[in-house]
Amino acid sequence: MIALSLAEIAKAVGGQTYDIPDPSVEVTGSVVKDSREVRPGSLFAAFAGARVDGHDYAAEVVAKGAVAVLATRPVGVPAIVVEDVQTALGALARTVVRRLGATLVAVTGSAGKTSTKDLIAQVLQRKAPTVWTPGSLNNEIGLPLTALAATAETRYLVLEMGARGIGHIRYLTELTPPRIGVVLNVGSAHIGEFGGREQIAVAKGELVESLPAEGTAILNADDPLVRAMASRTKARVLLFGEAGEADVRAENVRLTDTGQPSFALHTPSGCSDVTLRLYGEHHVSNALAAAAVAHELGMSAEEIALALSEAGSLSRWRMEVTERPDGVTVVNDAYNANPESMRAALRALAAMGQAAQARGGRTWAVLGQMAELGDEALAEHDAVGRLAVRLNVGKLVAVGGREAAWLQMGAYNEGSWGEESVHVSDAQAAVDLLRSELRPGDVVLVKASRSVGLERVAEQLLAGVASGEGQVAGR
Repeated sequence: MIALSLAEIAKAVGGQTYDIPDPSVEVTGSVVKDSREVRPGSLFAAFAGARVDGHDYAAEVVAKGAVAVLATRPVGVPAIVVEDVQTALGALARTVVRRLGATLVAVTGSAGKTSTKDLIAQVLQRKAPTVWTPGSLNNEIGLPLTALAATAETRYLVLEMGARGIGHIRYLTELTPPRIGVVLNVGSAHIGEFGGREQIAVAKGELVESLPAEGTAILNADDPLVRAMASRTKARVLLFGEAGEADVRAENVRLTDTGQPSFALHTPSGCSDVTLRLYGEHHVSNALAAAAVAHELGMSAEEIALALSEAGSLSRWRMEVTERPDGVTVVNDAYNANPESMRAALRALAAMGQAAQARGGRTWAVLGQMAELGDEALAEHDAVGRLAVRLNVGKLVAVGGREAAWLQMGAYNEGSWGEESVHVSDAQAAVDLLRSELRPGDVVLVKASRSVGLERVAEQLLAGVASGEGQVAGR
């Protein structure tokens, strides 16, 4: 964090200082909520959770070098006491961002937020010091913590913004007002909570409504609900996509034999070829969004294309491709799932399967529940099972309960599959099946909503590979 005294922090958050002998002492380290992350100069935010209360660690974190604790009660060590730690954290982030002078880039959408944020960060990092959201910490706590990680040298702050209801993104933009806002798509993620795509569009569009007149709204020209958001902002609009009228667009999109997208990138400043290290055609749209941000910030088409072609995956369990020593390839995309990302992953698997077939391999889709789909759940799981058949996926393993049964039934009804699809009860059953049937050259996709924990399948299939016995691709 940029250096602030405890007195300045107390004023920013409306708190009272306790047991602080010298309020002019500065916080020079990071602001953290996990006692294990405390370093000398840190400020520790004490959250009271259902099982763990951060206040109980106050003495420990100060002994480890924390300057003070942000708390809701005196804790016997230097503390700034506030009514609500989360609200105070947001207020502190707002103060830091105002002093920072960096360009804030905010990204939202139903799918692809984390991958796109990672691409934007890697491209901009080539231009100037950049701080970005780690993983998908995109909520009311994760976003302020990311903003507070910025230093005086930071020139770009790239923030992922998530929402589970109307008003959420508006609140986040009040904490960290962006100059550039990127909306990727409006899909089915959390549709059960929102009640429909139109409501999702209302929520995602709060980002462009927050932009200043001198800002830029970067919108997906290929998504009608996103494109319509142009009428909701006073900022300049820059379109990206494969549509001919997009300002930043892709032409001649194709996949390599290993499933990596290649295309000609067109920007207002020129054209250059891109081949991504990431897997799946869906990353083309993500890359175009990143390219639009980079163009807006003054990078040439050649600079952008080179940066995109060298960028890798920064976040775990998102199309992580690892080849085992025996020739089996495991695609761990188990961080989360919705209908759009599930379809994209299956298409990527199908593309990779073409190379696999040439060496005698098969494709396996190990799929689980897509959560929070509400009344759409049956139809969407059935549709994914049917798509697996249409894409000629060799084997479908549906893992879990009712939703997995719908996946398997969709595949069965679409292709009258027999042994090509199977429904198993849990991750361990899937592992046991795969271990008995995988052969060299096979490609295995593992994907489900985070709550299913299907990453355990990929981890067990790759046991030993992380120590150097296999090859990780696209990282």
